Amino acid sequence: MKKIALLVLLSAGFTVAAQTQNITKESTTTTVTVNNGTGKPKKITKTETTEARQNIELKDADSKKLNKDMKPTPVQVSSSTTIQGDGIPTYYELNGEKYIFVTDKGGYKISSDADTKYGVVRRTSTGQYIYRTKNATSIGYFDEKGNFVVERYDDNTDGIMVETYTKVPVQ
Repeated sequence: MKKIALLVLLSAGFTVAAQTQNITKESTTTTVTVNNGTGKPKKITKTETTEARQNIELKDADSKKLNKDMKPTPVQVSSSTTIQGDGIPTYYELNGEKYIFVTDKGGYKISSDADTKYGVVRRTSTGQYIYRTKNATSIGYFDEKGNFVVERYDDNTDGIMVETYTKVPVQ
Protein backbone atom coordinates (compact mmCIF):
# COMPACT_ATOMS: atom_id res chain seq x y z
CA MET A 1 0.00 0.00 0.00
CA LYS A 2 2.86 2.38 0.83
CA LYS A 3 4.44 1.70 -2.57
CA ILE A 4 1.19 2.54 -4.37
CA ALA A 5 0.79 5.78 -2.41
CA LEU A 6 4.39 6.74 -3.18
CA LEU A 7 3.92 5.93 -6.87
CA VAL A 8 0.74 8.10 -7.04
CA LEU A 9 2.50 10.96 -5.25
CA LEU A 10 5.51 10.87 -7.59
CA SER A 11 3.40 10.66 -10.76
CA ALA A 12 1.29 13.63 -9.60
CA GLY A 13 4.48 15.61 -9.01
CA PHE A 14 5.76 14.89 -12.51
CA THR A 15 2.53 16.00 -14.18
CA VAL A 16 2.49 19.28 -12.21
CA ALA A 17 6.08 20.04 -13.25
CA ALA A 18 5.22 20.03 -16.97
CA GLN A 19 6.05 23.21 -18.92
CA THR A 20 3.02 25.45 -19.46
CA GLN A 21 4.64 28.41 -21.25
CA ASN A 22 6.98 29.08 -24.13
CA ILE A 23 9.35 31.89 -23.11
CA THR A 24 11.69 33.58 -25.56
CA LYS A 25 14.19 36.21 -24.42
CA GLU A 26 16.33 38.31 -26.73
CA SER A 27 18.89 40.93 -25.68
CA THR A 28 20.71 43.42 -27.87
CA THR A 29 23.65 45.35 -26.42
CA THR A 30 25.11 48.44 -28.05
CA THR A 31 28.27 50.11 -26.73
CA VAL A 32 29.20 53.64 -27.77
CA THR A 33 32.32 55.63 -26.81
CA VAL A 34 31.80 59.40 -26.72
CA ASN A 35 34.65 61.92 -26.69
CA ASN A 36 33.19 65.29 -25.69
CA GLY A 37 36.53 67.10 -25.72
CA THR A 38 37.27 66.80 -21.99
CA GLY A 39 40.15 64.43 -22.64
CA LYS A 40 38.62 61.23 -21.28
CA PRO A 41 36.19 59.37 -23.56
CA LYS A 42 32.99 58.10 -21.90
CA LYS A 43 31.62 54.63 -22.58
CA ILE A 44 27.82 54.19 -22.74
CA THR A 45 26.17 50.77 -22.94
CA LYS A 46 22.53 50.35 -24.01
CA THR A 47 20.85 46.96 -23.46
CA GLU A 48 17.44 46.27 -25.00
CA THR A 49 15.68 43.15 -23.74
CA THR A 50 12.53 41.68 -25.29
CA GLU A 51 10.63 38.80 -23.71
CA ALA A 52 7.77 36.91 -25.36
CA ARG A 53 5.54 34.58 -23.30
CA GLN A 54 2.97 32.22 -24.78
CA ASN A 55 0.81 29.76 -22.85
CA ILE A 56 0.93 26.18 -24.11
CA GLU A 57 -2.52 24.70 -24.67
CA LEU A 58 -3.46 21.53 -26.54
CA LYS A 59 -6.32 21.33 -29.07
CA ASP A 60 -7.67 18.01 -27.84
CA ALA A 61 -6.17 17.74 -24.35
CA ASP A 62 -8.62 15.05 -23.14
CA SER A 63 -8.09 12.63 -26.02
CA LYS A 64 -5.92 9.54 -25.71
CA LYS A 65 -3.95 10.50 -28.81
CA LEU A 66 -0.18 10.35 -28.21
CA ASN A 67 1.00 13.31 -30.30
CA LYS A 68 -1.30 16.29 -29.84
CA ASP A 69 -1.43 19.56 -31.73
CA MET A 70 -0.98 22.91 -29.99
CA LYS A 71 -3.81 25.41 -29.90
CA PRO A 72 -2.83 28.97 -30.97
CA THR A 73 -2.70 31.29 -27.96
CA PRO A 74 -1.90 35.00 -27.68
CA VAL A 75 1.69 36.09 -27.13
CA GLN A 76 2.47 38.67 -24.41
CA VAL A 77 5.54 40.72 -25.34
CA SER A 78 7.40 42.96 -22.90
CA SER A 79 10.51 44.99 -23.50
CA SER A 80 12.90 47.05 -21.41
CA THR A 81 15.88 49.28 -22.07
CA THR A 82 18.80 49.82 -19.70
CA ILE A 83 21.45 52.47 -20.23
CA GLN A 84 24.70 52.32 -18.25
CA GLY A 85 27.95 54.21 -18.39
CA ASP A 86 29.85 57.22 -17.17
CA GLY A 87 28.00 60.52 -17.07
CA ILE A 88 24.41 59.24 -17.34
CA PRO A 89 22.14 61.14 -14.92
CA THR A 90 19.31 59.71 -12.82
CA TYR A 91 16.97 62.07 -10.99
CA TYR A 92 15.81 61.66 -7.38
CA GLU A 93 13.83 63.61 -4.77
CA LEU A 94 14.28 63.81 -1.00
CA ASN A 95 12.19 66.08 1.24
CA GLY A 96 10.99 68.10 -1.77
CA GLU A 97 14.52 68.80 -3.05
CA LYS A 98 15.78 67.42 -6.36
CA TYR A 99 19.07 65.53 -6.69
CA ILE A 100 20.97 64.25 -9.71
CA PHE A 101 22.99 61.03 -9.49
CA VAL A 102 25.58 60.90 -12.29
CA THR A 103 27.45 57.64 -12.85
CA ASP A 104 31.22 57.74 -12.64
CA LYS A 105 34.16 55.40 -12.01
CA GLY A 106 33.02 53.50 -8.93
CA GLY A 107 29.47 54.63 -8.30
CA TYR A 108 27.82 58.03 -8.51
CA LYS A 109 28.39 61.73 -7.95
CA ILE A 110 25.44 63.57 -6.40
CA SER A 111 24.53 67.16 -7.07
CA SER A 112 21.58 69.39 -6.23
CA ASP A 113 20.43 72.84 -7.28
CA ALA A 114 22.08 74.28 -4.17
CA ASP A 115 25.35 72.29 -4.31
CA THR A 116 26.93 70.82 -7.45
CA LYS A 117 29.30 68.69 -5.30
CA TYR A 118 26.72 67.46 -2.77
CA GLY A 119 28.20 63.98 -2.29
CA VAL A 120 29.53 60.73 -3.71
CA VAL A 121 28.33 57.13 -3.65
CA ARG A 122 30.78 54.22 -3.99
CA ARG A 123 29.94 50.53 -4.39
CA THR A 124 31.36 48.11 -1.81
CA SER A 125 32.34 44.48 -2.34
CA THR A 126 29.10 43.38 -0.59
CA GLY A 127 26.85 45.15 -3.11
CA GLN A 128 25.96 48.07 -0.85
CA TYR A 129 27.15 51.63 -1.27
CA ILE A 130 29.12 54.05 0.89
CA TYR A 131 27.28 57.37 0.82
CA ARG A 132 29.41 60.39 1.68
CA THR A 133 28.40 64.04 1.96
CA LYS A 134 30.13 67.00 3.64
CA ASN A 135 28.23 66.22 6.86
CA ALA A 136 28.09 62.43 7.09
CA THR A 137 29.21 59.02 5.86
CA SER A 138 26.52 56.34 5.66
CA ILE A 139 25.55 53.06 4.01
CA GLY A 140 23.05 52.92 1.13
CA TYR A 141 21.43 50.56 -1.31
CA PHE A 142 18.97 50.60 -4.22
CA ASP A 143 15.58 49.03 -3.49
CA GLU A 144 13.47 47.05 -5.98
CA LYS A 145 11.80 50.27 -7.24
CA GLY A 146 15.15 51.93 -8.03
CA ASN A 147 15.00 54.30 -5.05
CA PHE A 148 18.24 54.93 -3.15
CA VAL A 149 17.88 54.18 0.57
CA VAL A 150 20.45 55.61 3.01
CA GLU A 151 20.89 54.27 6.55
CA ARG A 152 22.99 56.20 9.04
CA TYR A 153 23.69 55.99 12.74
CA ASP A 154 22.29 58.86 14.84
CA ASP A 155 24.27 59.63 18.03
CA ASN A 156 21.39 61.57 19.61
CA THR A 157 18.82 58.77 19.43
CA ASP A 158 21.28 55.84 19.43
CA GLY A 159 19.38 54.46 16.46
CA ILE A 160 19.40 54.10 12.71
CA MET A 161 17.93 56.90 10.60
CA VAL A 162 16.60 55.96 7.16
CA GLU A 163 16.30 58.40 4.25
CA THR A 164 14.95 57.41 0.85
CA TYR A 165 15.85 59.23 -2.36
CA THR A 166 12.78 58.58 -4.52
CA LYS A 167 13.53 57.98 -8.18
CA VAL A 168 11.85 60.51 -10.46
CA PRO A 169 10.55 58.99 -13.71
CA VAL A 170 12.13 60.29 -16.90
CA GLN A 171 9.68 62.42 -18.87
